[in-house]
Amino acid sequence: MPPPRRPDQPSPDAPRSTRRDGPVWSSAQRDLSARAEAFAFVVPDGVAPHRRRRDRRGRGVRGPLLPQNVPAYLTRAERFDDHVLAAVERLERRWGDELGGTEFAVEDVPPSDPAPWEDRGVLLGRCHPAESGQPARIVVFRRPLETRAGSVEDLEDLVHDVVVEQVAQLLARSPEEIDPDY
Repeated sequence: MPPPRRPDQPSPDAPRSTRRDGPVWSSAQRDLSARAEAFAFVVPDGVAPHRRRRDRRGRGVRGPLLPQNVPAYLTRAERFDDHVLAAVERLERRWGDELGGTEFAVEDVPPSDPAPWEDRGVLLGRCHPAESGQPARIVVFRRPLETRAGSVEDLEDLVHDVVVEQVAQLLARSPEEIDPDY
């Protein structure tokens, strides 16, 4: 005779709620999951989903902190790029034909392995002459120049001087010949 069973215990012939390989879903749970799949949100082709922005604690949607016309809107890297562009535009007015096709680039820091002909100091800029179908390239390194400059005006002057020196090296001329204000 089997042992007596408590009232909260299921009968031995009742279906079990779990198996060894995981839970058995009841029919009500299966119906809910089928309905959820049927009503799942589908984004039509060619339409981007709406990007939700956080509205934390009901204070309104987050937006830009500064308007675009304020100088503080630009990052230091963007302001540095503007200084390099100003220096290049100033030189292109005078040396536009000789600088045609020359690429000017900005990198954050110089590579840790300088070329054998370069001194062991920190590089401020580098000139790569044109070779094998590649255009000439002048690279200005942002972080060393920002570190040396004490103010925005100093940075503008320093960037201009480095660009003039690299252009002079590229054109095999003296910096004073490239820009008399050097």
